[in-house]
Amino acid sequence: MSTPRPDAPAPEGSPPAARPAVLRIGNASGFYGDRFDAVREMLTGGPLDVLTGDYLAELTMLILGRDRQRHPDRGYARTFLRQLEENLGLAVDRGVRIVTNAGGLNPAGLADAIRELAAKAGVPVRVAHVEGDDLLARRGAPGDFGAPADPGWSGDPGQVAALGRTVDGWGPEVLTANAYLGGGGIAACLRAGAQVVVTGRVTDAALVSGAAAAHFGWRPQDLDQLAGAVVAGHVLECGAQATGGNYAFFGAHDVRRPGFPLAEIAVDGSSVITKHPGTGGAVTPGTVTAQLLYETAGARYAGPDVTARLDTVRLTADGADRVRIEGVRGEAPPPSLKAGLTRLGGWRNEVTFVLTGLDIDAKAELVRAQMAAAFDTAGRRPAEVRWTLARTDHADAAVQEEASALLRLVVRDADPAAVGRVVSGAAVELALGSYPGFHVTAPPGKGDPYGVFEAVAVDRAAVPHLAVLPDGTRVYVQPPEETRELARLPDPPLPPPLDPGLPVRRAPLGRVAGARSGDKGGSANVGVWVGTDQAWRWLVHELTVERFRQLLPETAGLPVDRHVLPRLRALNFVVDGLLGEGVAAQARFDPQAKAVGEWLRSRYLEIPEVLL
Repeated sequence: MSTPRPDAPAPEGSPPAARPAVLRIGNASGFYGDRFDAVREMLTGGPLDVLTGDYLAELTMLILGRDRQRHPDRGYARTFLRQLEENLGLAVDRGVRIVTNAGGLNPAGLADAIRELAAKAGVPVRVAHVEGDDLLARRGAPGDFGAPADPGWSGDPGQVAALGRTVDGWGPEVLTANAYLGGGGIAACLRAGAQVVVTGRVTDAALVSGAAAAHFGWRPQDLDQLAGAVVAGHVLECGAQATGGNYAFFGAHDVRRPGFPLAEIAVDGSSVITKHPGTGGAVTPGTVTAQLLYETAGARYAGPDVTARLDTVRLTADGADRVRIEGVRGEAPPPSLKAGLTRLGGWRNEVTFVLTGLDIDAKAELVRAQMAAAFDTAGRRPAEVRWTLARTDHADAAVQEEASALLRLVVRDADPAAVGRVVSGAAVELALGSYPGFHVTAPPGKGDPYGVFEAVAVDRAAVPHLAVLPDGTRVYVQPPEETRELARLPDPPLPPPLDPGLPVRRAPLGRVAGARSGDKGGSANVGVWVGTDQAWRWLVHELTVERFRQLLPETAGLPVDRHVLPRLRALNFVVDGLLGEGVAAQARFDPQAKAVGEWLRSRYLEIPEVLL
């Protein structure tokens, strides 16, 4: 049972004695569709001050955009509202404040729905929301895009008009366009006594850093403290990934049902990552390192409020299922804000042919030739035709599935007719006139629209960051007084390599290194780390960009950037263009690059025996 706290956090500038020394912030959602009962588990599992939930990924914005097209009053994560139906009274009784980006494209609508739900349940609750991120919200409004209807916003009219022209220049096919806001609006809502804060597109870590800033009274210039909270927020944002989920060395812990993480944040921005007692999974320096590397790049991790220096992070074990994060330094944030655009890119269809037994390559060539001839006959060849053959077959297999390979056809075109009957009809008509054993994994469909994600920079002065307080007061969050252009840090000095004369053995990289990979737009990142200084001396010299490309041939023709993080004993590789136009475009077999790190770990190379 948690100890109830006052409804409103201590106001900014109050003495430290007025605030508890540690703020306990938990997470109950890493994506839209995460475990439904996690909210109740976090509220009942142990002491907690703030509960956060992250519901917005790049793909989610496209999903919500299409939802809003059909139902203009929606555009938010409706799962969150159902979770509150069961747990709002419990959160209020226990004094736990809730901060979530489940508002998606309609935070005001979700805030109203929560008030309606609370009234029906007889639970008095103060709800606030944050808006201003939606760059399409005022498209076509009088006075150019974003012309302030409220006093107190300092956006320069020229910049606002320029942004309006930029938005119009994106074209009508843009479905969503949202700037990534920081934690200032969240902090303003909590300082005003909000018990539930709903946002649209803020950075995932802002859910934590905004709550911590409100609690401790941090100012925008308290960069080290904010950076520490941003790092803690990044660890929490993907839920169970910090407690052993999706972890390279998963066999070391019971991860059948990992618990959700929480951070105990101190006034100096340091934190301890842990979880509620009795929940599954584990919190170790390894699980935290893996999440720190997830969807990041270089040493400078930029956000709207602060740029956190990942090369300053120190991790130490602090007891069972406890990892301390300290030493994080912060720098002024960039002058621009990142904005994410989604648009419908066209139409897509796919067919997977099953090839069994002998002569796999010849069977694949026959199908390719037959489908090409069918396109020529129809006179409607799709703009993009991509074939991939996965040799999942084994010789002399005792199980039919193990004797089979998969030949995958993916087509794309701006015209739905070019990927519909032209493709599905041609594939079906081969059923009795193609290779022996012809069948497909599923009946071909008529095709579906696919999306495209694009990240752009916008002038932060032209984006109104607005906190709508529980009493309806609208407060604009001013942009930071100091900004700093983002530049790559020079690579740090490398430790001496291991003795080149050591005996080696050919083995998978994963015998000594962990990895975690993910997506950012069309790019993939692959973080690789080791657990000892000796292994680090080998890894940092062995896993160069050239060796990375050799091990992952799909990256050979793409730009690959390597970042060195000695304090984490980690390397982070960013592969531009591996994912095409982003996850919604489904450009490859693993469209979010979730398993690229495990592919890398499975590759063999010469490893010193002393490390094995």
